[in-house]
Amino acid sequence: MKKILSVLALCSVLSLGITSNGYAFDAADTPSLELLAYNAPQTEGDAPTDESAAVETSESFHQQIKDTFIDGGPFFMSFVLICLILGLALCIERIIYLNMATTNKTKLLKNVEDALATGGIEAAKDVCRNTRGPIASIFYQGLERYDEGIDMVEKSVVSYGGVQMGLLEKGLSWISLFIALAPMLGFMGTVIGMIDAFNAIEVENNISPGVVAGGIKVALITTVSGLVVAIILQVFYNYIVSKVDGIVNDMEDASISLIDMLLRHRTLKN
Repeated sequence: MKKILSVLALCSVLSLGITSNGYAFDAADTPSLELLAYNAPQTEGDAPTDESAAVETSESFHQQIKDTFIDGGPFFMSFVLICLILGLALCIERIIYLNMATTNKTKLLKNVEDALATGGIEAAKDVCRNTRGPIASIFYQGLERYDEGIDMVEKSVVSYGGVQMGLLEKGLSWISLFIALAPMLGFMGTVIGMIDAFNAIEVENNISPGVVAGGIKVALITTVSGLVVAIILQVFYNYIVSKVDGIVNDMEDASISLIDMLLRHRTLKN
């Protein structure tokens, strides 16, 4: 881009020289044009590369964040930052746990059905024991009560399903707490910043922009920071909730399929 601008600048100089001298150049103008032509490549060579520009932009961005954090007041900004760090830590832990808890229910049902057909209840229990996830755990608890009847299997599946649901939703209350707490801390910083601004007006006995700018700046920065933290955590929270809902639906669907499978197995056995 700078090369193009250099060429355009050279053309503009040439056009101005032609206009000022009529239809031809004087001999005295020739050295100046040669000097411009000679200096043009040096301007191109001195232009900064894209990599250096990217590094400078990155450094300025990080420095701007640091300056904004300091301008917002380290006390309240530290609490907002703690909410962000703890909230993100809980979100990452939940996402990893839920991804590990996700099970291919179709494959699991097929493996359990094949095990029932070939090795009976014990073989099916071995399949569930070696499979990771809440669906396999629910299957195992149901198969443990198979000898007590289908009704006990169903009750066991429902009861242990509630336990697994509690494990899936573990930590969500803390994430929602940080989502609500971050804007509150920001608004508290806003109120304190406005109080400082009015105190400065009272001390100086003068309503000038320089007197109140500091308090208003702190108020606005803390508010924006709290809202940004809440928005980030809210996005992760909604993703986690949708993930939990999907796993719970799979658990309920797979549990119904297990009960039907055990009924068919008992019928064939008898």
